[in-house]
Amino acid sequence: MKIYDELVARGLIAQVTNEEEIRDLIDNGKATFYIGFDPTADSLHVGHFMALCLMKRLQMAGNRPIALIGGGTAMIGDPSGRTDMRSMMTRETIDHNCACFKKQMERFIEFGEGKAMMVNNADWLLNLNYIDFIRDIGSCFSVNNMLRAECFKQRMEKGLSFLEFNYMPMQSYDFYYLYQHYGCNLQFGGDDQWSNMIGGMELIRRKLGKQANAMTITLLLNSEGKKMGKTAKGAVWLDPNKTSPYEFYQYWRNVEDADVMKCIRMLTFLPLEQINEMDAWKDAKINEAKEILAFELTKLVHGEEEALKAQSAAKALFVGGGDHADMPTTGITEDQLREGAIGILNLMVACKLAASNGEARRLVQQGGVYINDEKVADPSFTVSADMLKEGIKIRKGKKVFHKAVLAE
Repeated sequence: MKIYDELVARGLIAQVTNEEEIRDLIDNGKATFYIGFDPTADSLHVGHFMALCLMKRLQMAGNRPIALIGGGTAMIGDPSGRTDMRSMMTRETIDHNCACFKKQMERFIEFGEGKAMMVNNADWLLNLNYIDFIRDIGSCFSVNNMLRAECFKQRMEKGLSFLEFNYMPMQSYDFYYLYQHYGCNLQFGGDDQWSNMIGGMELIRRKLGKQANAMTITLLLNSEGKKMGKTAKGAVWLDPNKTSPYEFYQYWRNVEDADVMKCIRMLTFLPLEQINEMDAWKDAKINEAKEILAFELTKLVHGEEEALKAQSAAKALFVGGGDHADMPTTGITEDQLREGAIGILNLMVACKLAASNGEARRLVQQGGVYINDEKVADPSFTVSADMLKEGIKIRKGKKVFHKAVLAE
C-alpha cells in the first residue's frame, strides 16, 4: 500500500483539493510540504501529536517536511476555534517557545541538509511594510468571502478584532512565501484551518498564475487531535517536566474504549494488517489494546526505556505490590509540615492533584482519595513525617496515582 492510501486507511485525510495530483506527489516522494505550529506555550502537547506523526510518515516515504513555527502569526493569534481573543505574548516568550518546539520535534523528524527544515515566519512577516502588504496581498482577499469562513463566523457574535482579521492573509502569505523560497508545493493542517489554507493556495495562483502547482490537504487535527490534547487537568504535554512519561502513558492507557482503535490507527506506526486484526478485540482484550497504544506512543515521545518504566509502574499499581519508583513523585519539605505532619488537603494541592484546598476537600468528601489503598474519609486527616519518610501512595479516583516523600 502506498503512502496516500495508507493515510486514508488510517483515517487521517478529511479533505483535499485535487486528490489525484496530491496522491502523485506524496506517493512518489515529490512533496515539499509544511505544517504550521503556533508557539502559544513552551511545549508541544498531544493535540500536535497527529501532525508530528504525519510529518514522520511522509518523510519516511521520501517527502520533505517544513516545520513552520509561527513566531510572527503568534503575535496576532489564530481566531480558529476560539470564543475570545488569545492573550498577547512578548517576542521573548515567543522565541523561547520556538526553541522548545524545535527540540521536541527533533524526536520525530530528521532535520538537516536535504531533509526536513524548520523555519519561523517571524523572519519574513515582521519585516513586512504594512502599506505594501495590504496593497500587494490584501487586494487578493474578498472581505465577503472571509466573513463566510468558519473560523471567523463563530467569532462574529462575540466580536472579532481587526487584529485577528489579519490572521488569514498572513497565514496565506506563509504558503506564498514558502512556495517561492523553498519550493513548498503542499500544505497540511487541521479541519479548522481549511479556509486559511484555501486562501494560501488561491493567493499563489492569483499572484503567479493558475499554472502554479500549489495544493492543500486537511486532516482531522482539530476535531480529533485537539480533543486528544485536553484532559480534566488541562493539556497533556510532550515535555517530560510538564507531563511525566508515566502520566503520559497513563493518559493513553485510560482513553475511552470507543477511541482506542482509532488512536492506534491514527497515531501508532504498527502495520495496518496488525491493527485490522485488533479491530475484532472485545472486553478484556480492549485493555490489552490500550496498553499497546500507551506503550507505543510513550516510546515514540520519550524513548523505549521510559516507556518500559512507565509500563512496569502501571502494571505494579494495578496488580498490587511491585516497585513504584517510576510513579510521579512530589517531595514534601519540612517547611510544609505543621507539628510534624501535613494535612491531606494541603498534600493534595502540593502534589498538584487538586487546584485548591476546596477542590481537595470535595474529592475527600466524595470518597475519591486514597492513601496507601485506604480511603480517606476525613478532610482533617494528616500524613506524618514518618509516613513520608517511607513514601506514601496517593490515589485520586480510579486512575490517577502519585507518590509523596519527605524531601531530603
